[in-house]
Amino acid sequence: MPDVNLITSNLITLSDPFSAAAEAYRALRMNLAFTSLDKELETLVISSPSPSETKSLVAANLAVVMAQAERRVVLVDADLRRPYVHRLFGVAQEPGVTSTMLAQEDDAETLPLVETQVPGLWVLPSGALPPNPADILGSQKMGRLLEQLKAQVDIVILDAPPVTVAVDASVLAARTDGLLLVVRSGHTRRDRVVQSKELLMRFRVRLLGAVLADAPHGSLLSGY
Repeated sequence: MPDVNLITSNLITLSDPFSAAAEAYRALRMNLAFTSLDKELETLVISSPSPSETKSLVAANLAVVMAQAERRVVLVDADLRRPYVHRLFGVAQEPGVTSTMLAQEDDAETLPLVETQVPGLWVLPSGALPPNPADILGSQKMGRLLEQLKAQVDIVILDAPPVTVAVDASVLAARTDGLLLVVRSGHTRRDRVVQSKELLMRFRVRLLGAVLADAPHGSLLSGY
């Protein structure tokens, strides 16, 4: 059983749902809806220019507010280098994404989804860390996994490695509806943001926008 106190202390949308920060996540949810008026987002990658656990926090809190809006959500820890989602929700790291890749069956019922305390929100942890994350995320099996998840829920949110550290995020995002870039106030360098944008353009990734996290007064700002 997940440690509820651990979960709520990490996620502001649960620990303080009436705070300005929680309201900012709900505004982010609304902004993302307006980016795809003709077709709702089904798959969304969250990444950052540089290593930071903040991107995982944004992914988790966004998943929470989307589930609270009565959407069925799966949060996938696709950071196969430094996974963090399982810690946020107090669940085991294995089985997960890599376990599914190694399995022979392409059966949606066998997916190791973990139910959370938030109705309508499930987590798919990373699983054991592989020696070749980019190859796994770019594989046909990863594509089939995304299709299986899309068939079960309304939106799949994927927490991916930093864009400038490896090609993982770009490879993964190229097969989804888009990527949201998390920029940490006072921490992320401007040149890393520019480099991230260039890399994403090279892979023809749809950049949905950027989120400024850890802004003054604990706010969360989104730009599109």
